[in-house]
Amino acid sequence: MTTSSSAPTGPRLRVAPSPTGDPHVGTAYMAMFDLAYARQQGGQFILRIEDTDRARLVEGSEQQVYDTLHWLGLTWDEGPDVGGPYAPYRQSERLATYRPYVDRLLADGHAYYCWCSAERLAKMREIQQRTKQPTGYDRLCYGKTREERAELPGFSETPVVRMYIPDDAPLEWDDLIMGHTSAPRPDDQVILKADGFPTYHLAVVVDDHEMGITHVVRGQEWISSTPKQLLLYSWLGLDTPAFAHMPLLRDEKKAKISKRKSPWARLTWFQEEGYLPEALLNFLALQGYPPIIEADGSEREVFSFEEFVQRFEWSKVNKAGSVFNLDKLNWLNGHYIRTLSPEELSQRLLPVLQDNGALPKPATIGQLALLKDITPLVQTRITTLKEAIPLVAPFYVANDAVPIAEDARATLPDNAGEVLDAAIAALEPISGALPKPDGTGREWLAPKIESSLREALIDGLGLKPKVAFGPLRVAVSGQKVSPPLFESMELLGKEPTLTRLRTLRASL
Repeated sequence: MTTSSSAPTGPRLRVAPSPTGDPHVGTAYMAMFDLAYARQQGGQFILRIEDTDRARLVEGSEQQVYDTLHWLGLTWDEGPDVGGPYAPYRQSERLATYRPYVDRLLADGHAYYCWCSAERLAKMREIQQRTKQPTGYDRLCYGKTREERAELPGFSETPVVRMYIPDDAPLEWDDLIMGHTSAPRPDDQVILKADGFPTYHLAVVVDDHEMGITHVVRGQEWISSTPKQLLLYSWLGLDTPAFAHMPLLRDEKKAKISKRKSPWARLTWFQEEGYLPEALLNFLALQGYPPIIEADGSEREVFSFEEFVQRFEWSKVNKAGSVFNLDKLNWLNGHYIRTLSPEELSQRLLPVLQDNGALPKPATIGQLALLKDITPLVQTRITTLKEAIPLVAPFYVANDAVPIAEDARATLPDNAGEVLDAAIAALEPISGALPKPDGTGREWLAPKIESSLREALIDGLGLKPKVAFGPLRVAVSGQKVSPPLFESMELLGKEPTLTRLRTLRASL
């Protein structure tokens, strides 16, 4: 057993995900509450990787934890990738740390070896369930030597180590969020597996002690584990941290969200779908924390992480939490998109467009300049960055090969050919020349394009705007929905616009 020579100053909080697949959104949820309190109180936020369940490890998952938390701006002071005074921060590299604690528990009679095979344990549980007995280990191995146990059925050569849970085990504690809380009495939990790796219950107690963790923040599904850990702290003579059990993230059926049932349980899903990190943090805060109450008594649901840090109090965390409402997230994300400058939004859009083939890698200076001009046209039309792909992509295809979506082609009226012919005739006289050095002399501008088309199609042919401009929108963008039509034509230029109109006309 080792202890750092320098005592930590200020609160120390940690998030400790297991690298068993795509990071769960709950990892970010817990991390932001950890980080908020640590920053507010001048403490430290630690990232620890809990990888003792070797059978469930997924290659690349640990790096995904780093990448997604960095994307959200939830940066840690200590961790496997940055080091720190309590290294190592990966449990698989700490195996020598746990064994002395196990030996002490064995020597003090608080733990014992168990040689029961997996088959015997499965049969025991099946009988308990069938006969409606309380489930849990039946202590067949307790008090027996290896030789005595080997004479009985269901013997395994390699033992595990179990806690010996006394009848008077502490089952109550004061929780920072839940208040006075209790949990059922546990059975004799395994604390050291046959492969020499500790289970969660032992490892978390040892690591939190050795790393000076003062506050344990986790979901309410871990409430049942707290009595086991309180016993370990007591038996080992360690200071007990404060516990804060957070409300669960729940789906529309009010069940805990899981990666098996809900794609948005994966933290990477939010990046893939084009959500902004500041919007996701705001949304996650609202899952367990109230909006800001303004001076006039009104509620403000939009707030920055910095504002969240400044006003954070454990007593304000909602015990029940709220349903994971994607409509609310979409609303928040749309709000944050519209508050960005066009230049910043174009920078956010660029990797999304490139990853989805709408823009090449690398993009040319001209293509980047065009994206900056397109961005204001789509900014009010999208709620996620991904929604910009079909709106922006048509600007970067060959003018004589614009893909026409089937649903867009289906909207073309019977007189689409006549409409396109009239539009081409109206646009051809407009000069497409570039402006003079003094900025004057340019005709190919949205107001001029619009007035010419309205005169030809609405006044001249007597068409309603939807019928008049629908075929033009399909020709220019290939879509039913596009950025503003006349502004799009201005950005494309005269000849590219006419080529697109003529190409669709020829296909009719």
